Amino acid sequence: MAAVDWFAHAEVAEPAPIPRRSKPAARPARPVRSQRRHARRRVRAHILWMSLFATLLAGVVAVNVAVLRAHVAVTRLDQQRAQLQAQNQALASELSAASSAPRIEAAARRLGMVQATAADTSYLDLTPHG
Repeated sequence: MAAVDWFAHAEVAEPAPIPRRSKPAARPARPVRSQRRHARRRVRAHILWMSLFATLLAGVVAVNVAVLRAHVAVTRLDQQRAQLQAQNQALASELSAASSAPRIEAAARRLGMVQATAADTSYLDLTPHG
């Protein structure tokens, strides 16, 4: 065996001939119909997913609209409550002023009434004695 000289000039080899194949074995042609069915299934699946996604988005929008309407109604009710509380306070103030002791005394004097003295005041016992 001789040592191989890697750095020596080598003759250029011709490429190996490509063996020719005989006619390929006859395979049955793929039916075009099955490819169409597969494509239709894919399109149907995409349409189904898009419809589902659109339905979900419509549901989210509907929920947001309902929440917004509820918020507007609550805000309106809060304003009405604040107005009613203010009216109640004003009416309570009027009632307090109308039932005050100095006002009643002044109305009694105009009618000719006078305040009784402490000596003329007595208590009457109304409990039944049996």
